[in-house]
Amino acid sequence: MPAKFTESRALFQRASAVIPGGIYGHASPAATVPGAFPYFAQSAKGCRYTDVDGNTYIDYMCGYGPILLGYQHAEVNEAARIAQEAGDCFNHPTEYSVQLAEELVKRIDGADWAVFGKNGSDMTSWAIRVAREHSGRKRIAKATHAYHGIDPWCVPGFGGVILEDRSQIDHFYWNDLRSLEKLMQRHGEELAAIIVTPFHHPAFEDSILPDPDFVEAVNQFCVSHDILLIVDDVRCGFRLHEAGSHKLYGFTPDLMCYSKALGNGYPISACVGREALKISASKTFLTGSFWNASSAMAAALKTLEIATRDQVIEQLRVQGQRLVNGMLQIGRDAGIELQASGPPAMPYIRVANDPSFHQQQALCASAVQNGLYLHPHHNWFLCAAHTADVIDESLERFSEAVSSLR
Repeated sequence: MPAKFTESRALFQRASAVIPGGIYGHASPAATVPGAFPYFAQSAKGCRYTDVDGNTYIDYMCGYGPILLGYQHAEVNEAARIAQEAGDCFNHPTEYSVQLAEELVKRIDGADWAVFGKNGSDMTSWAIRVAREHSGRKRIAKATHAYHGIDPWCVPGFGGVILEDRSQIDHFYWNDLRSLEKLMQRHGEELAAIIVTPFHHPAFEDSILPDPDFVEAVNQFCVSHDILLIVDDVRCGFRLHEAGSHKLYGFTPDLMCYSKALGNGYPISACVGREALKISASKTFLTGSFWNASSAMAAALKTLEIATRDQVIEQLRVQGQRLVNGMLQIGRDAGIELQASGPPAMPYIRVANDPSFHQQQALCASAVQNGLYLHPHHNWFLCAAHTADVIDESLERFSEAVSSLR
């Protein structure tokens, strides 16, 4: 590792002695470029992240999505502090749970009720159980390479997974109508649900927006075969549309799952659904000792309030487009062909014609060296703290990174 990561290296050696892999999951060094990225965080404020060596970056990962308004947002932290003063973990839920459910039902298109957890996986896995309870069917269909969490039915990888865990899971290819038609011919009458993300955002691949014909086909097949539609809005929720990302793209879901940006970094997730599923939802056991914590719910209420007040979704769209356009132009000026995919609030920019990702990894490693945190294999995230001035500074740093790479 470079000298600038001395503390990261030392802390990783300590971690490796007492934690399997040292750092696991999506934060593992293997997920970026080992040795070229920091390993441990120290602090963050706004859109800037500081590692344990004191290096500061303009952060375009936002904690992999939870940070919508900016790190350490004063109003959100104050709302959580007030709630926590009365206590946080009780025998029962607090009024905050009712207030947040009311707010989500009012805000999200098609929502008649809401339940809460802590992680996106809590909600996606519970949603497929509700679908099975409601329909009496077993099978679930998902897009190939789509990420829906870490439970055995969908986790990427196979450690600890047995064949039975996935025996009732079917796959189709995103935006591929023929693939979807074949699935309906084989298992249409056995499917409890189809689960989709608002747009396709697999790692190590370009993001792909949904084709309108594909959206219409998904909606129609669900109606004609009496299949429930689940939209996993965990990653995209509250960055693309206030009423739910499905509203932007035209999906008509029965169940919708949220987390990440909902609490601006406070741990909370939610599933909302239509009235017809309320009884089935009540029969599908859901609980956790910490899931009713009032501070995270208070933070979520304040986050939603501020996002509406400050028109954050529009800001992310505008500033994200400026970032994308600027980076692509810098690449052209330097003779490096870059390509962008995904919506502007959640862009992914990579080196074109680079199937090995070696050039992409070199580019993002150079960006990190120049104080710009860009992930080489995963879509990026903007937050409200990425103002116009920050975008300008980011483009200057990106230009330096490209020049250093050349």
